[in-house]
Amino acid sequence: MRKIAMSLLLLSSLSVMAQKKKPAADPAEKIKTQATQDIQSGYDNYKSVALQIWNYAEVGYKEVKSSALLQETLKNNGFTVQSGVAEIPTAFVATYGSGKPVIGILAEFDALPGLAQTNSPEKTPIAGKEAGHGCGHHLFGTASVAAGIEIKKLIEEKKFTGTIKVFGCPAEEGGSGKVYMVRAGLFNDVDVAIHWHPGAENGVTLTSALANKSAKFRFKGISAHAAASPERGRSSLDAVEAMDNMVNMMREHVPQETRIHYVITNGGKAPNVIPDFAEVYYYVRHPKRDQVKAIFDRVAKAAEGAALGTETKMEFEIIGGTHDLLLNRSLADVMQKNLEKVGGVKYTPEEIEFAKKIQSTFGYKAPDISNADSIKALKVVNDAGGGSTDVGDVSYAVPTVGMSAATWVPGTAAHSWQAVACGGTEIGIKGLMVAAKTMTLTAIDLYLNPALVEKAKAEYQAALGDYKYEALLGNRKPALNYRD
Repeated sequence: MRKIAMSLLLLSSLSVMAQKKKPAADPAEKIKTQATQDIQSGYDNYKSVALQIWNYAEVGYKEVKSSALLQETLKNNGFTVQSGVAEIPTAFVATYGSGKPVIGILAEFDALPGLAQTNSPEKTPIAGKEAGHGCGHHLFGTASVAAGIEIKKLIEEKKFTGTIKVFGCPAEEGGSGKVYMVRAGLFNDVDVAIHWHPGAENGVTLTSALANKSAKFRFKGISAHAAASPERGRSSLDAVEAMDNMVNMMREHVPQETRIHYVITNGGKAPNVIPDFAEVYYYVRHPKRDQVKAIFDRVAKAAEGAALGTETKMEFEIIGGTHDLLLNRSLADVMQKNLEKVGGVKYTPEEIEFAKKIQSTFGYKAPDISNADSIKALKVVNDAGGGSTDVGDVSYAVPTVGMSAATWVPGTAAHSWQAVACGGTEIGIKGLMVAAKTMTLTAIDLYLNPALVEKAKAEYQAALGDYKYEALLGNRKPALNYRD
């Protein structure tokens, strides 16, 4: 009996010791579980908001109803909203809480012209409608608002302290809305900015963006009858074509990473009238902001030469200008862990059928549909990507981190009718939820661990170096009518 009693005592002691050695539960995990469940419970509400904005499909600086809906959603959830910031009627900042850290979440909501499309897997434009959400910003803005609302709840419940700000950012597509917001000092008190973007896969952004400068070049000539008195005319269209020809020859003599593209937005009205006005809209892109400045100046000289050679007059208006994207590995590591925790997008049998129909329209070999449910490994990609974003300017103002979520069928190209179609279905909404949850969990880590914020700031300062931020679009006021 004594031996049995001693054995029982030993087992009891070992059990107590094992319990003492068991690591304490991470308090963040309980909060994250609650946050994930809260966001999922709002699925139908956020779906409704996103699809309303998808239906509005308002282009840059014209997003009156889209912006109002997001602002109303935030106000109804306890945020104080300042609208019309940075001299932009559709821009806003929604704030809740007080003190540090101040975490900002970026929200976009502009559509693209020429992409009106139903949510069908076949190309079916919507009659009488011009624009469509070919870059998924209806999902972007809604997911960011959802994340902001959940962080507000957690602050309100005293899970942690600090301030949450949701930035309503108009006209990302060529209008450089965030540049004006940075220039106005709206990010001066923000410690970290978080963003995301719709896409065809799930991953954390460790690829920079191309710096970009854009302008509309306008030529004024003299109209005349093209047959009866052509010698009296001075063709503004000739000037545009001469400029385009010179710029196209210049492509041989610029760094190979350069991207230059244009559209003639006004080339005259009738062939038998020599046009006295013509306009061409140019983008100049390069991975480095200083190269963009230099190459743009050469494009402007081509415009001057075209005007001189055609005896017309030329003036140009800077429309947009965005910096490259400063990457922050410290923040990316945090977001990657949270994205892996959240997971990707799982398709139903009906969605798989939809996806296969969409992929059949690509004209190229598409990735496996199951990619929507996978998470890309975190690694730096040095090719600067293929596009530009005004998030770049935010990254020069504050440590910034972003991700993409599979809101589109794998293989879908941005700015396509297929992207519009996917964004109007449950596939898009499921991706929205992945983004909202991941951004929220990332913010929770930053609120609970101030050392992460300080580490991100130190990395940001090292990347920034001695550079003094200056907007590439200069001192111009927001180009509110650039889509006209």
